[in-house]
Amino acid sequence: MNFERIQNSNDAYLAENYARLPVAPIGGKGATIEGADGKTYVDFGSGISVNNFGVNDEEWKNAVKAQLDKIAHVSNYYYSEPQGRLAELLCEKTGAKRVFFGNSGAEANECAFKAARKYSYEKYGAGRYKIVTLRGSFHGRTLFTLTATGQDAFHRYFDPFVPGVDYAEANMSDVRRVADETTCAVVVECVQGEGGVKALDPAFLKALERFCKERDILLVCDEVQCGNGRTGKLYAYEHYGISPDVVTTAKGLGGGLPIGACLFFGKTEHVLKAGDHGSTFGGNPVVCAGAYNILSRLTDEFLLEVQGKSEYMRAKLRGTDGVREVSGLGLMIGLTVDGDSKEIARKCLERGLLVLTAHEKVRLLPPLTITKAETDEGLTILREVLKK
Repeated sequence: MNFERIQNSNDAYLAENYARLPVAPIGGKGATIEGADGKTYVDFGSGISVNNFGVNDEEWKNAVKAQLDKIAHVSNYYYSEPQGRLAELLCEKTGAKRVFFGNSGAEANECAFKAARKYSYEKYGAGRYKIVTLRGSFHGRTLFTLTATGQDAFHRYFDPFVPGVDYAEANMSDVRRVADETTCAVVVECVQGEGGVKALDPAFLKALERFCKERDILLVCDEVQCGNGRTGKLYAYEHYGISPDVVTTAKGLGGGLPIGACLFFGKTEHVLKAGDHGSTFGGNPVVCAGAYNILSRLTDEFLLEVQGKSEYMRAKLRGTDGVREVSGLGLMIGLTVDGDSKEIARKCLERGLLVLTAHEKVRLLPPLTITKAETDEGLTILREVLKK
């Protein structure tokens, strides 16, 4: 099917909630995408930090196919080998005690918020339910996670929202102002993706950790976008030397299939009991088999390579005309640029480069396996666009 046919069917029958760019990826390899228009593109977006091993990854595909030849779905009324293996590997790599699987980052965060309220209710009784998130945060599109998103632009049309959520600036003075005796959890993204690719201040996160532990307030790290090797560590909180009570993740964990995971550490290990939460498709065996393959390959050696690629890209970008600032962490890169970020993304597309935006910034999330040749090709296109 050619691009025009694909575009027409999408425009005619899909809900109008996406402002799509004029390209339809249909294949490719690694960080090189093939479009239905016959063109090839360098991918600096990886499906918004999902295709961390690029497209058409053979090892991941073989793991998924092998499970498809066994059984594609198992109800959570029963035990599942792939689900157990993945949970065990997540716990081994992070020190978590238990894992809940859903189908998205929003579901992982929803689970974390519910678990935080239950933990506090069982320990302190009713009335200790408030969840504090940060201005500029993004936590999902369900009503609870949308409420927790600290950006007013996402809140239009959908009120009334879930009560018991409040927002603080990313500094301890404001956290102390907002968090009180009714607070059960503080939720942070160590690197805010949708909020502008902003890495939080290390001193702030260490002080926040102390603040939460002193008051038995749960510290929840949302690693949906910045996790799974994206920053050069398995999870971004490792850069900061903090120990969260709950970690949520999704996107890059699945390798291209939908998954969300909520990891429980230490005192939150036993918070969920039978009937407290659930998901029909959460922990799907095919998805878990693929995710196990991805996670097992995120070794220390591989993550060092990611750090090297990050340093290379950032050094090149800092010397690029039209780039005023480079933000983020690892291969989660934000560019403050001269000109309109969305127009720059369109011009990059025309020349064969896929980039993302986050507010006024150009956002780069290339596959972690991107080659030097693909990196250089993409950066050359970006330079040409920024010059004009």
